[in-house]
Amino acid sequence: MPPPLTLRPLVAADHAAVAGLLHRSLVQWYESHLGQGARFGDKAEPFRLFPEVYAALDPGDGIAATDTATGELLGVCFVHPRKTHVSLGIVATAPAAQGRGVARAMLTPALELARRTNRPARLVSSLLNLDSFSLYSRLGFVPHTLYQDLVLTVPATGLAVPAPSDAARVRPVTDPAEAARLAAFEYEWQGLHREQDYAFFLRNTVGAWRVWALENTTGDLEGFLVASHHPSCVMLGPGVAANDSAAAALLWRALDAMRGLTPVFLAPCTAAALVHQCYVWGARNVELHAAQATGPVPSARGIAFPTFLPESG
Repeated sequence: MPPPLTLRPLVAADHAAVAGLLHRSLVQWYESHLGQGARFGDKAEPFRLFPEVYAALDPGDGIAATDTATGELLGVCFVHPRKTHVSLGIVATAPAAQGRGVARAMLTPALELARRTNRPARLVSSLLNLDSFSLYSRLGFVPHTLYQDLVLTVPATGLAVPAPSDAARVRPVTDPAEAARLAAFEYEWQGLHREQDYAFFLRNTVGAWRVWALENTTGDLEGFLVASHHPSCVMLGPGVAANDSAAAALLWRALDAMRGLTPVFLAPCTAAALVHQCYVWGARNVELHAAQATGPVPSARGIAFPTFLPESG
């Protein structure tokens, strides 16, 4: 029988250990399965951003799994309770603890919270990792949207292609008071409500965030997109757009503001016109992800851009 585990909330004193665990877990899995461990660098310090962001966004909701006898950190699971759902962020197990049921143990209280409050649990997971996909499937998660992970190196002089016609109407959003408007738009188009996430991005106190909004000629919102400019996580999302043209305008504007960087972003596989446009700009595929949920998902319209910090399927 595997040694017993103890579950407890993550605390600030865990951040260095969490960063080390995330780094070891990613390097070990990607190296052993794909020979790509080097893509995550040789230092754990950049991964400290993840527990710091999650602690600021959802204090006390992160779950730590430790060895009951030694107190060693064996796993982490980030949980984001929201009005419409319970979102699961990164779920990671220390390589030395694989096979001890750590991930399942951490997921159990999060899923119980979702069941107790009659909300679906949602997550976004890599389709390259069939072990985690199998675990989520056994726990009742069902895929509902497939995403292409795209990466694009933005030249220091900017994108060498003309801007979409709607890009001129994309503006930066900096006032936290606009979080309610962004959340209402996402709820209208995707059935999700997470105003606190957008207030967090707009306050911009942990991490390095920019938020972009596209409005039509009468001032109505047609979409928005968050961008992480922190060197530890250069990525676009979350965001929602009413259609492909709105999504392209938001992406182009956010990418052009990342000159000299190589951001990652997720686009729905069904958004063929948008994906083709990204290829024209120079994007290439690096992975596939699936958004999954434990219960019925609301009818969604438009185009969603999920992200890894924080995750929300």
